[in-house]
Amino acid sequence: MSNPTFLSKLTDELISIYSDNLSDITIVLPSKRARVFLIDTIQSKLSKPIFTPNILSIEEFIQDISGLRTIDSMEVLFEFYYVYSDITDKKDVQDFETFSYWAKTVIQDFNEIDRYLLDQKHVFSYLRDVEALKRWNLELNQTTKLIDSTLEFWDKLPLYYELFYKYLLDKGIGYQGLLYRESIHNLESFTENISPLNQIIFAGFNALNQAEEKIFQHLMHHQKALVYWDVDYTILQDPFHDAGLFIRKYKKEWKQYANQSFKWIETHFDKPKNIQIIGTPKTVGQTKIVGNLIEEIQKENPDLQNTAVVLGDENLLLPTLYNLPETVESLNITMGYPSKNNPAQLLIAKIFKLHTNAKQRNEKQYTLYYKEVLDILNHALIEPYIDAKKVENVIKFNNFTFFSNDKLFQLYEEHKTNESNPLFQLIFSKWNDDASEIMSKLSQILLVIKSHLTNENQEDIIAKAFLHSIHQVLNRISTFIEKYQSITSLSSLYAIYKQVVDLAEVSFEGKPLSGLQVMGVLESRVLDFENVIITSVNEGKFPSGKSTNSFIPYDIKRELGLPTFREKDAIYSYHFYHLLYRAKNIYLLYNSENSDGIDAGEKSRFLTQLEIDFPQHITKNTIYNAHLPSLAYEPIKIKKTQSILERLKEIATEKGFSPSSLTSYIRNPIQFYTQRILRIREIDEVEENIAVNTLGTVIHETLKYLYQPYINKFLSINDVDSMLQLVEQETIKQFKEIYKEGEIKKGKNLLAFEVAKQNVEQFLKMEKKDVEAGIGIKILFLEHTLEGKIADKSLPYEIKIAGNVDRIELRDNKIRIIDYKTGKVEARTLKVDDFSQLTSDIKYEKIIQLLCYALMFENNLEYKDYPVEAGIISFKNMKVGFMPFGLGKRNSIHEITKETIIDFKQSMLALILEILNPEIPFEEKI
Repeated sequence: MSNPTFLSKLTDELISIYSDNLSDITIVLPSKRARVFLIDTIQSKLSKPIFTPNILSIEEFIQDISGLRTIDSMEVLFEFYYVYSDITDKKDVQDFETFSYWAKTVIQDFNEIDRYLLDQKHVFSYLRDVEALKRWNLELNQTTKLIDSTLEFWDKLPLYYELFYKYLLDKGIGYQGLLYRESIHNLESFTENISPLNQIIFAGFNALNQAEEKIFQHLMHHQKALVYWDVDYTILQDPFHDAGLFIRKYKKEWKQYANQSFKWIETHFDKPKNIQIIGTPKTVGQTKIVGNLIEEIQKENPDLQNTAVVLGDENLLLPTLYNLPETVESLNITMGYPSKNNPAQLLIAKIFKLHTNAKQRNEKQYTLYYKEVLDILNHALIEPYIDAKKVENVIKFNNFTFFSNDKLFQLYEEHKTNESNPLFQLIFSKWNDDASEIMSKLSQILLVIKSHLTNENQEDIIAKAFLHSIHQVLNRISTFIEKYQSITSLSSLYAIYKQVVDLAEVSFEGKPLSGLQVMGVLESRVLDFENVIITSVNEGKFPSGKSTNSFIPYDIKRELGLPTFREKDAIYSYHFYHLLYRAKNIYLLYNSENSDGIDAGEKSRFLTQLEIDFPQHITKNTIYNAHLPSLAYEPIKIKKTQSILERLKEIATEKGFSPSSLTSYIRNPIQFYTQRILRIREIDEVEENIAVNTLGTVIHETLKYLYQPYINKFLSINDVDSMLQLVEQETIKQFKEIYKEGEIKKGKNLLAFEVAKQNVEQFLKMEKKDVEAGIGIKILFLEHTLEGKIADKSLPYEIKIAGNVDRIELRDNKIRIIDYKTGKVEARTLKVDDFSQLTSDIKYEKIIQLLCYALMFENNLEYKDYPVEAGIISFKNMKVGFMPFGLGKRNSIHEITKETIIDFKQSMLALILEILNPEIPFEEKI
């Protein structure tokens, strides 16, 4: 790089001052991440081996001064719960889940109060008085239980703080703020013990809390420390620029700078830069652009040295990785990916949900819910390693909604194709309330999955990182269980798991000093890159917005000197501009979709500020939109190949065209192609609520079995009465046959059952009225298969037509062909003036269906002398009764004559010729 990095300049400075005594100095940096880069920089500038200087992060340095061990936020929460439980009446002690919701915020406030060295008694007294004023009422005795408990909480906060602080101190541990406060107590003795040869170097800092300020100034005053800042002159001199807010304050107010030089102020923005501001609709669109930019950078810099992708939104990590070009050989990810989005975490959460609900659902029987089972079986980390596809199909086919885990194991044993899989047993075996045993099972699940993964492909490597992260979480929870003994139920364990996972991150391994660097905003501190791509430069992401996690109101924070969202924005502003300091090529990406919605974005104020302050550096400011084709959608066209023509011949001559297949072609030729040519069936799904087609099948089958004993017999009133008595029994039977194991005794399904029963009863009552009126009704066929032929010299072969008709009866010396419809059908939809438009519009599909039945029935010589009618009985339009097909200008011709059949055949002939024509492709109708 033509511009030396901050760490390079710092190394040159330290070598020039301390020469061979570098090992005597201590260098304190804002993060552990920068240490690796600093050590590499020192090595590159020395020709002989030396002992490395003592390089610490600020957290490690504070830990050294305080003499305490820092503990993570989850351990702090458990320790606080121990103190809280000890000082609270047993009857008032909250369970850990409830406690954790407010305790995390309280600990955060304790942390801030300590880091900024505030008098805790004053702060808590102030907060209590403010809370009391909020509830102030001129009328006496107007308090409520809620108000009393709220004020009691504020009264107890000082006690919580005092006892918790003392408890942690006695154990030699603490949260970050406690270590800061204790480091101030130990500062004098720490300073006295610093060797005369030793010097402390603070480098690359920006925003300091009160404790850090005091430590820095104290050590500088005693000439034990030097501080190296990194700020641009333009930003520092502008009194309103947020990026210089803190350093400007230190330069002005610290007395040490009265006789010490202020290092370093640079003029980075005087040098040429190529800044491109790129907007694109939707967040994920930015990751596509990142991939394209990396390809461009690689043309001049194949190994991507000094190139960084900084993600303003950590959720973009995986989409970014998947969109990187395959030419990226070396990659280092130095940011934590939130565990809440970790696929392994999502699996564990699903397993927790399955078993928690199973225990709550039925105390006597461990009852599983099919959706929760299928969610786990179809999870990406489970599906390849459990041979459970047949079990899944059985669950769907039989409409199992709720079932015991014993039933699930039975299904698995009956339908497995290989030996039993331990993973299946681990996931679905019954859980008790033993938290240690549950943690052991979950850990074993992850280890079994990991044993199937290799290091041969990138996806397996990433999956291993995800599994390792969650395995660590489970191990930590197991440690907490043994140590604190406060987890007594499955729901409590699940709550703790969610708390720990929220605080955990996935860490990826990589080569920290080579190739492309992918990092978060905080990981970029002190580091410099020649090519920088920053994503999500939107309000609410970069800067992160006004969200806060504190019981202390904004105005009180301002008065007490605690940081608010304004200081947070200034910190983000510094990080943003620091990334630009020494970079030559800068690409700033943002979501340009600023309309309302889940994925809407607003351009960051940092971009507007950059456009105003440094317009000379902005070489491109554009918005990329997805390419829109001239046609939004091109209809599918399938040419008729020889194999398709052979399949058509097979249908036409062997199985036969059914009325529904012909109407499906009219509706959409592509539907005909997928269903009839390719034979693609709709996938079986569990019907949690009875579907319309299932309801229709139940009604059809119930009527079939009720009428079956009376075929070829004229119905009597007694016959119909007998059928009416069997309606409920037969309807239940058919539901069980068709709906399999589905629940029909409650909810929407109970209503569907009642609808089916009522429809059958109404039909039979209508039939009874006709019989009472003296109408002779003789059932000839039920659910009867009919076949017919269409032969013509224009056809390549004789065409077979086949289909099932619901009912054919002899009524008053007329043949009546009846099709049942559970949906609503209007009589007018069964009328047509002539057959010229019959096959061109799907609105005539019911007429085609009825006339196909009549055409096929024409072969029945036994009833050839009877006049024929065909029509529909609609169960949602029962009062109309039988609705016959009607022909002619007035639609008054109901009888289907030979002439009607001949005319209809001609229409069908034209349709079939089109279907068989090799020159006419199957074309989708839109």
